[in-house]
Amino acid sequence: MHISRQISRRRISAASIVVLFLAAMAIVETRASAVSEPWSASQVVQPADFAAELASAKSAKPTIIYVGFRPLYEGAHIPGASFHGAAGKPEGLADLKSFAQPLPRDTNLVIYCGCCPLEKCPNIRAAFTALNDMGFTHLRVLLLPTDFNTDWITKGYPVEKGQ
Repeated sequence: MHISRQISRRRISAASIVVLFLAAMAIVETRASAVSEPWSASQVVQPADFAAELASAKSAKPTIIYVGFRPLYEGAHIPGASFHGAAGKPEGLADLKSFAQPLPRDTNLVIYCGCCPLEKCPNIRAAFTALNDMGFTHLRVLLLPTDFNTDWITKGYPVEKGQ
């Protein structure tokens, strides 16, 4: 009986160590993903909220910038959005900065990409960081966690096609 209690305690101890380890890893992973984004929660706009903002006659329309790849922009984009190069590439980032340079720093800017899942996007973080570093004070990111098609088009939000 004494031996079986020791074995049971060792199993419990081993299981406790595994559970604590997994919990610690989850906390580390959550913190890493939480701090990996250059924007704050107040600088994010959800698709439904942004579609409502665009439809509202009361609110001033923001300057919308698509920061992804030209073929996707030409396929479908948010009405009124402008294309200024894929921000993940040096020439695209330079085009974005050139476009933004003369704008007042309090311009209501909304950027989006939606080329792929947000966590893998090569464009949105570079664009946000560049514009933020330029001093834009009303800069927001349209949150498209999956992609533009899934998170915007299939929801029935407005789009236009072409250049």
